[in-house]
Formats: sequence, C-alpha cells, structure tokens
Amino acid sequence: MSDAPAEIRILLADDQPLVRSGLRVLINDNPDLQVVAEAGSGGEAVALAASVKPDVAVLDIRMPGMDGIEAARRIVESPDAPRVLMLTTFDDDDYVYGALRAGASGFLVKDMALEEILSAIRVVAAGDALIAPSVTRRLIAEFASRPDRSGPAGSPVRKLAGVTEREAEVLTLVGRGLSNSEIAETLVISVATAKSHVARLLTKLDARDRVQLVILAYEAGLVSTRG
Repeated sequence: MSDAPAEIRILLADDQPLVRSGLRVLINDNPDLQVVAEAGSGGEAVALAASVKPDVAVLDIRMPGMDGIEAARRIVESPDAPRVLMLTTFDDDDYVYGALRAGASGFLVKDMALEEILSAIRVVAAGDALIAPSVTRRLIAEFASRPDRSGPAGSPVRKLAGVTEREAEVLTLVGRGLSNSEIAETLVISVATAKSHVARLLTKLDARDRVQLVILAYEAGLVSTRG
C-alpha cells in the first residue's frame, strides 16, 4: 500500500484541460488528497488506472473516443479497481443509468461547491456509494419509461432469489435513496440492524456497492416513479 495510507490518490479524466487543472489545484490543496495522474480521454484513463493504481478515478462522462461510461466499465473490471466518480452536468441525466450500470459509485456535478466535491471523493474512497435521492428518482423515472423494463444490455427484470421479506423491505428503501438511519427509523429497527440487512443484501445479490442495490431494487420492480 501507500507510504501514507491516509492519502487518497486520485486520477482525473476530462478532455478540457482547464477543468482538470482547476480541479487538480483545488484537490491538491488538501493534505489527505492528491491527484496522481490526469487523462484527456477515456482510453488514456483506462491505461493510467491500470498503471498508477489510484484509489478514486474521477471521469468526465463526455470525452472523445471512449467516453467516461465505457472507461468506467473497463476500469472497474480490473483487479483492485479504484472507485469511480463520474463528472456530469445537469443535462447529462440520460447517461446516469448507464454510468451506474458500468460500476460508478457516484456523481460529481461540475458546478458543485468545493466542499461537496471533496466530501464526495472521501466518501467514495471509504467504500461507500454516493447517490442523492434526486438522482435516484431520475434513475427510477428513466427505467420506468423503458417499454420492456429491461437494462441497457437487454437483461430481464431481476429476480431476488434468497431475499427475505424484511430484506426486500430494506432493499425497497435503499432504492428510494434512504440512508441506513432513515431505513432504521422507517422500519423501527436499530441503525446497526439496518446496516446488517444492507450488508447481507450486498452479499446475496453480489452487488458492488449501495448504488448497485438501487439499480437492483428498481430492476426487481420494488420501486417506481411513485415509490
């Protein structure tokens, strides 16, 4: 591992040098964060992720050649893959579903406040997913609008074999964007119990992180635009 285990090593990928340089300066101003590599395309990001081994890869969705979604898919398939944060703008909603399916753990909006960007990097580096309820609602709406209710690869509605009734309740609430404490309050259980249910769901459903549980929840029909 790193000589300084508290430091989060970051790969930045954006085809706009000005965006990259601005983010680099802001990120490197924090002692626990360091940009260790920069890429101007998806293909370059994939190569650098393999060679530099960052903790977090921050990828712009729209890049020439290989876009950020395909780059994310290739990066997360590699051994010891970094967590992936997608850089997006408010008009990129059509890409959100595909990015999460590709393995992204969260999103950064380019005009977010600096502290929100830094917090997002730290949250994802710690192994948690970052998906706001507003994004969850858009995901559900986008999925519900598909006539065949299938994923981008044409996969059928997901069956939840081995999931108990209580776990299905928890998964439904995860799919609605609730945190563990909100789940605990809704189901009148302890936060520790809510966490253990989520952990079992991750194992049973072979889900990478909480974002993938959100996807599985609405692929299984547990949530809807009115859910």
